[in-house]
Amino acid sequence: MRAIRLRSGSRTAGVLIAVTATATTLAVTAIGPAAAAPAAAAPAGATSPQPGDTCTTADLGTRHPYIKSTEVSPTITHFKGWYVTEGTTGEQAVTTTTATTITVSVGLDDKIEASFAADALNKAGVTVGLSVKMESSTTSTESNAVTWSFNQPGYYGVYKGTKKVTGTYGSLNCNRAQQSDGSWALRWAEGPGGGAFTTYTTLEEGAVRCQDQVPAGSVMAKAQSLLDCGSPTAKAAHPAGAVAPTAKQHQDRAAQPAAPAERPGTAAQAALDCQSAVYKIEVPGKPLSWGAPLLADDGVRLRPSSIFSAHLDNWRLCNVTETDGVLEATLWNWGNGGCATVAEPDASTERAILTTASCTEDDLQRFYIYRDVPGSSAIGVQNKYTGSMMGHDRYADGEFIRQYSSGRQDGTSTYNLTGV
Repeated sequence: MRAIRLRSGSRTAGVLIAVTATATTLAVTAIGPAAAAPAAAAPAGATSPQPGDTCTTADLGTRHPYIKSTEVSPTITHFKGWYVTEGTTGEQAVTTTTATTITVSVGLDDKIEASFAADALNKAGVTVGLSVKMESSTTSTESNAVTWSFNQPGYYGVYKGTKKVTGTYGSLNCNRAQQSDGSWALRWAEGPGGGAFTTYTTLEEGAVRCQDQVPAGSVMAKAQSLLDCGSPTAKAAHPAGAVAPTAKQHQDRAAQPAAPAERPGTAAQAALDCQSAVYKIEVPGKPLSWGAPLLADDGVRLRPSSIFSAHLDNWRLCNVTETDGVLEATLWNWGNGGCATVAEPDASTERAILTTASCTEDDLQRFYIYRDVPGSSAIGVQNKYTGSMMGHDRYADGEFIRQYSSGRQDGTSTYNLTGV
């Protein structure tokens, strides 16, 4: 698949069909500092586990996206009807109007800062065989000026457009699964945290007339449909220059999606149904474990356990449920009486610090716990609301526990849930 960069100033409307027909059969390369590599250069399947594949104890604290469905649709982002008379041919700069705004998003988040979101978009691009935007981006920020050389009179649609890529993704987590013979094994299984994604390829631009023969399903064909070629506007004589928007253009603009609703606030202090067992959440084979903060503006850190820990290293599982072998629980700290949480302002932030707060019925205080086979206390911990896995940057006294959208691939997101 060969990528090309489109240049508007060097083309003419007289060779429109030959140039654009070629362009629409080729992949368009994404631009920008975080641009995706071409699909052919994507990593091998070893980095893309599938449901049912085996995993290891170190994978308990990690998470991977997988693509469940995709759809590619040519979309016009900027458009202007333009009439060219015999005396007005030649190069003209046409200021188009925004027709459709496409914003790169994964789930409810349009800030592509987390590794999980970028990985999902990369896998989506590989699935459809296109290079797509993998960074925060929107077509509304694209320049709306198109410079084109018109060498034939006629009624034109001057446009910018792209291939919009949408679909759904799932989240794979490592968890124990019982085999047909009664034994247990670790498998990649679909976990919480799926949703929908949207991205797009680099914008292409051009001009098309009603009578031009264009490739079916192309961006150019989509632009031609906006001309409303059977209308009196298309057939009648018209002064050179802009043509009023058609009913179809007005309809497309009115169908723009509304902004997502704000997340509601948290509830008041909640009563918890806690299990009697008390646990430490330990780094495997090491003396440090999760220690809750004494001060409200501090976070959960790796701390040594001792008689001076004041139960800040002791946790209970509360309001526990289990679905398909995955525990869901609130983590209540014996030492400060608070519940582990990701602060709401930091919910979408990669590497946000885990802290504690007054216990409420809030998904920011709910965690999924993925377990090793029976006989092992190894676990992975995932926040229900953010979907991120808990982990730490390095093993050191005082190191914060943080959230990572994909977990820590070096195994530092795997802990031991050890009964006290």
